[in-house]
Amino acid sequence: MERGKDLAEGSPSGGDLAAAPSRYESQKRRDWNTFGQFLKNQRPPVALPQCNSNHVLDFLRYLDQFGKTKVHLQGCIFYGQPEPPAPCTCPLRQAWGSLDALIGRLRAAYEENGGSPETNPFASGAIRIYLREVKECQAKARGIPYKKKKKKGPGGKPDDESNSSSMPFS
Repeated sequence: MERGKDLAEGSPSGGDLAAAPSRYESQKRRDWNTFGQFLKNQRPPVALPQCNSNHVLDFLRYLDQFGKTKVHLQGCIFYGQPEPPAPCTCPLRQAWGSLDALIGRLRAAYEENGGSPETNPFASGAIRIYLREVKECQAKARGIPYKKKKKKGPGGKPDDESNSSSMPFS
């Protein structure tokens, strides 16, 4: 029975059966390779150790041309309408959720490929700000407000600003 259990768990003692990578792992590898190719295609080419958040922002903007999400511009008559009644000439962009997931995968791939968490360009504040701005812009263009969730306090309840038990730092 042990051999059968090893096979089911993908253990190396199970023979030549190699476990196929998960969908997430495959996508992460594909994203990492795409980003690496993007850096190589820069003029001049950028080596991974020299990569910074500006290169990541350029990559995200480059990906917009392949997007499938209609983002209405402020001058568009359908700006702010979640379901416009007719087509318009506004651009297609990458959806915020897709970019957010991509950055998460690339952040993990960077560290798995030897990058230090302290120098991870995918974890920089500039990337977080860019993603927040894309999220807000797309929400306004579709007329859907994103509401900031209240952080839960020590008791598991949302913090109340009038809570007198919290001590300010001095």
